[in-house]
Amino acid sequence: MSDPIKHECGIAFLRLRKPLQHFIDKYRTPSYAVSKMYLLMQKQHNRGQDGAGVANIKLDMPPGYRYISRYRTINPQPLEDIFNKIGKKFNKAQREGGGDYFNASWLKDNYAWTGEMWLGHLRYGTHGKNSVESCHPFLRQNNWRSRNLVMAGNFNMTNVDELFDILVELGQHPKQKVDTVTVMEKIGHFLDDENQQIFHKYRDKFDNEEITQIIEKELDLGEVLKRSCKDFDGGYAMVGMVGYGSSFVARDPAGIRPAYYYANDEVVVVASEKPAIKTAFDCNYDDIDEIKPGHALVVHKSGDFEQFQFIEPLEKKSCAFERIYFSRGTDPDIYRERKRLGELLVPQVLKAINFDLRNTVFSYIPNTAETSFLGMMSGIEDYLTNRRKEIIIDNKPSADSLEDLLAFRPRVEKLVLKDVKLRTFITDDEHRDDLVAHVYDTTYEVIKKKRDTLVIIDDSIVRGTTLEKSILTLVDRLNPKKVVVVSSSPQIRFPDCYGIDMSKTKEFVAFRAMLALLKETGQENLLDEIFDKCLATQGDKIQPNHVKELYELFSYEQVSAKIGDIVKPGNMQGELEVVYQTVDNLHKACPNHRGDWYFTGDYPTPGGNKVVNKAFINFMKGQEVRAY
Repeated sequence: MSDPIKHECGIAFLRLRKPLQHFIDKYRTPSYAVSKMYLLMQKQHNRGQDGAGVANIKLDMPPGYRYISRYRTINPQPLEDIFNKIGKKFNKAQREGGGDYFNASWLKDNYAWTGEMWLGHLRYGTHGKNSVESCHPFLRQNNWRSRNLVMAGNFNMTNVDELFDILVELGQHPKQKVDTVTVMEKIGHFLDDENQQIFHKYRDKFDNEEITQIIEKELDLGEVLKRSCKDFDGGYAMVGMVGYGSSFVARDPAGIRPAYYYANDEVVVVASEKPAIKTAFDCNYDDIDEIKPGHALVVHKSGDFEQFQFIEPLEKKSCAFERIYFSRGTDPDIYRERKRLGELLVPQVLKAINFDLRNTVFSYIPNTAETSFLGMMSGIEDYLTNRRKEIIIDNKPSADSLEDLLAFRPRVEKLVLKDVKLRTFITDDEHRDDLVAHVYDTTYEVIKKKRDTLVIIDDSIVRGTTLEKSILTLVDRLNPKKVVVVSSSPQIRFPDCYGIDMSKTKEFVAFRAMLALLKETGQENLLDEIFDKCLATQGDKIQPNHVKELYELFSYEQVSAKIGDIVKPGNMQGELEVVYQTVDNLHKACPNHRGDWYFTGDYPTPGGNKVVNKAFINFMKGQEVRAY
């Protein structure tokens, strides 16, 4: 993706199902779990580079011994920072312990990070200042093990204000109005309540120590989630570890945020992406399962696990952007889907170049567009095969000799190169343009000046800033006749509110194109009409997406053409055409992931429509604030 956006966080959960001594004896090291957690998180580092955190819980520790450990950091290399610190603990234990270093009881009594439950989080901060206090996991501490809660997640809630008010009505006094705090405190409240109910049930029959043991056996995390999550509106994959040894991973009812798990007789592991699990445990892809929407994977203190429904599932709308860009392309399904996205663009591309393959050079914007580029070139090869068949077998006329016809191959060059040392997402909007102008470089002397058309594919075009400020200016220096910029994703028209930092409508180049078309066609008054509709329904629990009405005034091709006008640099000499993937083709390429609200405005939860209408209100008022 040439336009930098911050997006979804990553989670990693690991539960050892056998005692620590088993792993020490089998693998000849006490750091088995540390190594696996590092791999799980390192293979998901694409999901968060603003910070990271890890927490660990030891099971069955006697009173007076610390049993929860946590590190969080926002240092430039957060994973290395965290795991170097943990590694120093093990190095110290090895120096001081001698033979006891391989004794699990001694290790657990004397050293942190030797527990059976692990939780890791990689953070992309979507708003606010990036501070260590914002990094997951979060702790809700208590002297009762069954009330201690450690939480991390990949989520955003659209109804934080409502959830905050519910906490106040319950008698709490929350210290912040942010979704991470409100979610943890709401779950924590009902965790406390379940504890209390069991305590009162047995207080006249057993002493307190016995009741504590009963609570840890009878505590129903499923009931806790049913009671606490019923009011949530958003996309989430949340992990919670309770101090006595049970844990849960809960996924939102529409399956917006991803969560996958793998289990064998030694471990239960959860991650946001399959390749991380595959790499860490060398398992078969078929053995990695998806946590169902509206379900939670609960791992009991015993190590047994089950998946159960805690909220009524909605129509599955798992995020399509995961497939297009965010997740690693090493997942075989995602790899095939991205290739298919490129392949499906071929008819539009051929039309844009007027079928003149001899004078066309194909390339891509690194690095995530490479897979869709391969798919596009595969589609071009298929087209050529069919053309040869028509000419040779069906005797269709051709200006080429048979030798030229058989020898012809599409021209492919690496025209755009990215300087990986320049990271545009580390700066603010005010200074981003200065950086994006220098992030890319180009290869010279491979283009026939004034004759060649360049086809350059990107996986998405969000703001259009990098195209305008850097890429198009660079490739225009090659003096092509025409440049065709191809997006393997459809036009991003609507804000996201479930985990991606896309909440301001005016930042989208598609929105700006629609505004320009309204002005050109004398329909700017419709902005006020939609503004009034948004204001009129602002307090309604269920709202329609009023902004869709504006886009419906123009064809898809009209918006694409106007985007081309907007991103074309003023001094660009060659022609420019922008080609976008269609929503229909997106569904063909990713049939099992229908979360397309960015492109269609069809949000999977009521909160999505509230957010898009609020974002439009903010735009009309000239307010530079988030819509949720």
